[in-house]
Amino acid sequence: MLKKKFIFKLIGKGVLHILFWCAVLLFYTYFFGVGSNNFNDTLIFSLFLMPITIATTYVSIYKLIPDYLITKRYFKFVTYSIYTLIISAYLVMVSIFFSLIYLSNFKYNDMNPLTRNILFVMTGIYLVTVIVSAFKLMKLNIKASKRTKTLETKILETQLKLKEQELKYLKMQIHPHFLFNTLNTMYGFALKKADETPEMILKLSNLLDYLLYQVDKPFVSLKDEINHIEDYISLEQMRFSDTLNVTFSKHINSDAIEIAPMLFIPFVENSFKHGKIINGCLDISIHIEANTDTIEFTLNNSSTNDLNATDGIGLENIKKRLELIYPNKHRIVIHRNDTNFEVSLTVNLKSELKNV
Repeated sequence: MLKKKFIFKLIGKGVLHILFWCAVLLFYTYFFGVGSNNFNDTLIFSLFLMPITIATTYVSIYKLIPDYLITKRYFKFVTYSIYTLIISAYLVMVSIFFSLIYLSNFKYNDMNPLTRNILFVMTGIYLVTVIVSAFKLMKLNIKASKRTKTLETKILETQLKLKEQELKYLKMQIHPHFLFNTLNTMYGFALKKADETPEMILKLSNLLDYLLYQVDKPFVSLKDEINHIEDYISLEQMRFSDTLNVTFSKHINSDAIEIAPMLFIPFVENSFKHGKIINGCLDISIHIEANTDTIEFTLNNSSTNDLNATDGIGLENIKKRLELIYPNKHRIVIHRNDTNFEVSLTVNLKSELKNV
């Protein structure tokens, strides 16, 4: 099947070349026949010029242009072009002598007026060569552009796959730590046979449903992400009991707002993990302000001036994810002192954020 296609393509290409050179022959006959009444002599002279024109043209389009001009070997291109010009000019001189000897019987005045002038003859030959070479050059440039575009597309696809793999890897690092804390809390309640255990199982079921079916999506509803955070806080409140004071406020002006999944939970996790109980209580304050353009997330928790407090794997992962998902569209600010830790994240959903 492939051989047949190749043969038909070759035949088609050959037919096009033959038709083109027949058209060139007609052009030569008309061009060199101006001022002459002897059609036969003009046709024979044109036929004698055809091999010179074909050879010069094919050398240009199959050797000079693809091997030297396109590959930017300009010195060789100029050198071999000069050689081609000299040889073709010599053959043109032979053609003129042929016209003088064979067609005019050595009678100069009987020669076709245009065939006496070497400049006219060379103009006719190189006009065809230049036109065909220009077409060949345009064709090669189009092919090169398509090849470059294809290569760029493959590079972009490869980069996208790498980013997707990196995002999955970062998410996988979040999940085990998150689940470990939750299961550990549930285990403690089960040992105590606490009444809150069924509710905790239900919360965990919701969390697992979110982790298994929602987190692999590129974006989720901000409402779903908030519900996920609330379930997590509820579980932690059961674990901390009276030693925890959490304030979670939010102001969302649209239900259509979407966000990358698991974007805020690492901050919340770290507030429980690295937060310190001061005066018998761990204070955590979370606020989310969102509209269709911007999301602002702020978290504040009681803490000590521990340098390792922001070096957890969760915060490092979230920074990498932000760079991948919201490049130049986010701003994260962290403040820490002897009694307080605060993180502020701004995500612009429409355009790039300007540094301030």
